[in-house]
Amino acid sequence: MKYVNIAGVPDFDCSEFAERKTKYCLLIPIINEGELISAELKTAQQHNVDKLCDIVICDGGSTDGCTDNLAELGINTLLTKLGAGRQGAQLRMGIWFALERGYDGVITIDGNNKDSIEDVPRFIQKLDEGYDFVQGSRFIKGGKAINTPFIRYLSVRLIHAPVISLTAKEKFTDTTNAYRAYSRKYLMHPEVQPLRDVFVTYELLAYLSVRASQLGLNVCEIPVTRAYPPKGKIPTKISFFRGNGDILKILLKNLGGGYNI
Repeated sequence: MKYVNIAGVPDFDCSEFAERKTKYCLLIPIINEGELISAELKTAQQHNVDKLCDIVICDGGSTDGCTDNLAELGINTLLTKLGAGRQGAQLRMGIWFALERGYDGVITIDGNNKDSIEDVPRFIQKLDEGYDFVQGSRFIKGGKAINTPFIRYLSVRLIHAPVISLTAKEKFTDTTNAYRAYSRKYLMHPEVQPLRDVFVTYELLAYLSVRASQLGLNVCEIPVTRAYPPKGKIPTKISFFRGNGDILKILLKNLGGGYNI
């Protein structure tokens, strides 16, 4: 089914392989992930994650065949973005779908098999406990940072996390990590409004990292694992110079309240 002309949401195709079955859904934005997304979903099946929450793939328009046969790997729905935008647009597509379907909250995780998808139950537990924003962190007790590139480590610990924490008025330690959860209450809050066209690339992640605590909602961090391959190409969509420069601009705009309602 095709969805078009929805305010704040890119046009997209929707392939539902099953109806809604669970209280929460897991949104996984991907684009040309090769075998990485298959490996991630197989791990999810091994740990019954696909039984605990509906898995919704938010595809940015992959051309490498990585979305073929995903239904066999336990996903509930495949959303394929047709309109403009990158990660922020993919997440808006997924959030709209999740809210329309009536989920009580959403969990998000990257689709490049770096994150411990088996830790999804921890996020579900925190949502059930009434938390509105749950940030996964490899840098707190119980978390594991494996083969983190040194420059990435420094940028997160010395720049990204301090700026986000200052903006949020709450200490966060792993703020580039997209492994997190949001309650329906948070996403539907009239002073949040995540379904806006201004969120194109990484703006939405930065914004949703800070808005919950600014509004006095319940937030926390939980330990997760993020593992980079020991050698070879680093699985990331962020270019070193332009990508990191764009992220810095987003951080400063976010600090100044540029995305607030």
